[in-house]
Amino acid sequence: MSDITIRRAGPEDAAVLLALIRELAEYEKLAHQVVGTEAALAAHLHPDAKPGCGAFLAETEAGDTAGFALYYWSYSTFLTGWGIYLEDLFVRESHRGQGIGLQLLSRVAQETLEQRGERLDWQVLDWNAPSIAFYESLGARMLGEWEPMRLEGDALAGLASRYSGTI
Repeated sequence: MSDITIRRAGPEDAAVLLALIRELAEYEKLAHQVVGTEAALAAHLHPDAKPGCGAFLAETEAGDTAGFALYYWSYSTFLTGWGIYLEDLFVRESHRGQGIGLQLLSRVAQETLEQRGERLDWQVLDWNAPSIAFYESLGARMLGEWEPMRLEGDALAGLASRYSGTI
């Protein structure tokens, strides 16, 4: 294994990140859902973006990108504290089994603690047994009592239009 460097991604890395996001979507059988743009991703990666996101890239000595982790900040009312939500963790197939996923996830955990975050959350597809086993080996636990919900498109706009400002 060649040496791998984990570094913070910036707006200039948007094209590489978007290519990795597309690879991840292919792996997850969700390629049809990737509609984001390089320009939007670059804007969200800018350090002054509000709201924004952060990302780390894993790179080989030869300059090849081996994987990435992308996250954003979340807030827990129960903890009255901040955390990080890991949106994506991905290692290219040719680089799996070398500890890169562990290093990327460890770097996100470090970022959480450096910024005084109290927890790190993410989702995993229920059919992705290798990832589930990996996460559980780190001490993560499944939150089986919580099911993700989503509003988007017309449903999101419809709900937003129901706000009147008064009752």
